[in-house]
Amino acid sequence: MVLGPKVWCRMTEPLRPVELLGGSDVHALAKRLDVMPTKKLGQNFVTDPNTIRRIVTAAKLTGDETVVEIGPGLGSLTLGLLEAAAKVVAVEIDPKLGAELEATVAKRAPSAGADFKLVKADALRLTDLPMAPDALVANLPYNISVPVLLHFLEHFGTLQSGLVLVQAEVAHRLAAAPGSKVYGTPSVKLAWYAEANLAGNVGRNVFWPAPNVDSALVYFVKRAAPLGDEALRLATFAVVDGAFSQRRKTLRQALADWAGSAARAEQLLVAAGIDPSQRGEQLDVHDFVKIAEAGIRGI
Repeated sequence: MVLGPKVWCRMTEPLRPVELLGGSDVHALAKRLDVMPTKKLGQNFVTDPNTIRRIVTAAKLTGDETVVEIGPGLGSLTLGLLEAAAKVVAVEIDPKLGAELEATVAKRAPSAGADFKLVKADALRLTDLPMAPDALVANLPYNISVPVLLHFLEHFGTLQSGLVLVQAEVAHRLAAAPGSKVYGTPSVKLAWYAEANLAGNVGRNVFWPAPNVDSALVYFVKRAAPLGDEALRLATFAVVDGAFSQRRKTLRQALADWAGSAARAEQLLVAAGIDPSQRGEQLDVHDFVKIAEAGIRGI
């Protein structure tokens, strides 16, 4: 898959002096704060500075971006982003971690100043930020990775690109192409906003605590032209949800509830130029848009 039209030139020099966190620093901070990463919040802290720089490099930042980071935790990735991005907005739900993050940035990236903003909020409820983000780069909490990614793409139209670190299984779903066994709802919904691909694996030993699953990076670039307005997006997502709710069934059967009956579903599919005997995993996002458009027209 060809990603564009973003122009990228790798930063050869950091924008500002930053002292990254190492493994001992992460553990010392957590001990002092009496913080233990929890499965409830999907927390797994990256402890290796080389991995942080690898993640930042994979984000293909030019140095001009305002980056939003979700779930910064103790600040490992935050510091790496401050080294490479013009501005960083970090969204943290944990008040204890948020308070310490500000102190960590002040100590380890003292020249960041107004180029760093902390937002203490639930990322899934956030619809406004103090600085409009151009890019999203985050080690997403594993338990809400897909919902929070789609939420930010929906509510922050200024986003042009992003890189997320998620469970490998989720990464493969997000970047999957039609016909793949893991292609499904997350694949199509991300495709509505952007083109995506896998950007590498991340080993378990760089996390604390070490997760029981593998992790991977997904890089995405926003589509140059939107596929439709908000009404069409909602209609398309309704079709996608229906098609994959019973993925082993043909579209004629799977979309029966959405259309009102199997016969009506077949009628709309034919009007959209889609074979009713196909399954959802065989369609790309443009096909789902056609079905949604047929439903809106009421053919």
